[in-house]
Amino acid sequence: MEKGPFSVEWLAQSSHGGARSIAAAPCLPPGATSGRENAAKRSDPGREAEAGAGTGRPRTKFSAAQLQELERSFREQRYIGASEKRRLAAVLNLSQSQIKTWFQNRRMKFKRQTQDAR
Repeated sequence: MEKGPFSVEWLAQSSHGGARSIAAAPCLPPGATSGRENAAKRSDPGREAEAGAGTGRPRTKFSAAQLQELERSFREQRYIGASEKRRLAAVLNLSQSQIKTWFQNRRMKFKRQTQDAR
């Protein structure tokens, strides 16, 4: 049985020179890029705008009412508990993950504001 290009045996052989050298001729799947190409993309700030911000879910646009309730809850308590997270998610029609992320981002914003004030 022939071993594929990404099998453990193939990798072991290639690291010892039994197969072709990875450094000389990298074998990447279609559409993949090397580490150097990825580094070049990360270092170019204009590149992100051209290719889009990312492949994850789009940025959530919170309504004024949602922000008002989130800010009120944040003023009461900086860290949200599981029950409060579930309640807010149901009331605001958001996912618990969105609530958690909003609180994380808001704490970082609060931290920057307090450090700038000093």
